[in-house]
Amino acid sequence: MWDMGEIPMPGGWLLSMAWMPMCGQSWYGAAAAFVGMWAGMMVAMMLPSLVPMLWRWRPALAALAGVGYFLVWTALGLAVFAAGAAFAQAALQVPALARAVPMSLALVVLLAGAFQFTAWKAHHLARCRPASARGLAPPAHAGAAWRYGVRLGLHCSFACAGLTAILVAIGVMDLRAMVMVAAAITAERLAPAGQRVAWAVGAVSIVTGVYLMARAAWLL
Repeated sequence: MWDMGEIPMPGGWLLSMAWMPMCGQSWYGAAAAFVGMWAGMMVAMMLPSLVPMLWRWRPALAALAGVGYFLVWTALGLAVFAAGAAFAQAALQVPALARAVPMSLALVVLLAGAFQFTAWKAHHLARCRPASARGLAPPAHAGAAWRYGVRLGLHCSFACAGLTAILVAIGVMDLRAMVMVAAAITAERLAPAGQRVAWAVGAVSIVTGVYLMARAAWLL
């Protein structure tokens, strides 16, 4: 999944424009720009695995469930921006923290890979797979569709916690990282042996995390 010969050392993303207001831009504007970018990215990444869950529903109810689903991901994007901006500010002010970023983010990738093997991951992944929607009667009204979308968004955001952490660690603005994470998410949800796919992704992530950790240690 990860081409380790091409992975940039984590850390440069931390001082990127993703976390900082542009000249003349307020923090509110920067947050809105980031969340808008994040929401669009999540739609592109999650839609292939969401459509099979909702395609039998009436279009209006499916759309409402989709709005609830992506509202959860948008709220997560706001939390990611707040954490990223705070960490970037701290790294700019504390040189020791900035120097520790490559090793810390390598550890994030390593732990995210380990997360793929947990029962928590397996439980929430099962709720995100189309098989869990088979035999489920479509909602009879808008409120039920909305609640279903929000619940599904929560399950899927929990299941994707490790992969989301990898995306942020490698570079939320990196198109290659986004494509690789989107492919992993889609495969583990839609492949017949989705849990095995999750384990394979976890194994590759652990190897990548070890590699990045060794590389960070070498550059110290």
